[in-house]
Amino acid sequence: MMIRGVKVNKNDLVANVASNSGLSKSDAAKAVDAVFDSITSSLKGGTEVRLVGFGTFNVTQRRASEGRNPRTGEKIQIPASNQPKFRAGKSLKDAVN
Repeated sequence: MMIRGVKVNKNDLVANVASNSGLSKSDAAKAVDAVFDSITSSLKGGTEVRLVGFGTFNVTQRRASEGRNPRTGEKIQIPASNQPKFRAGKSLKDAVN
């Protein structure tokens, strides 16, 4: 089964996992949540998550910078932060092209 539509939300993903795996929607929701939680906790711990053929999740550091408030034009300091990143793997890129 393929997910079609303009946007896919978590409920659509859970329904698709349930359909493709034979799991109940409840069990599929637990599985999807477990995958998301595992990726999140790995990234929080500084570990890269590499799913061969699908892609790589990692965290990059963004330096502090100076910006402007678009309403007032006032200068503001933007603090340094960690940003989650995803790099698609070759198989995923090939599948969508």
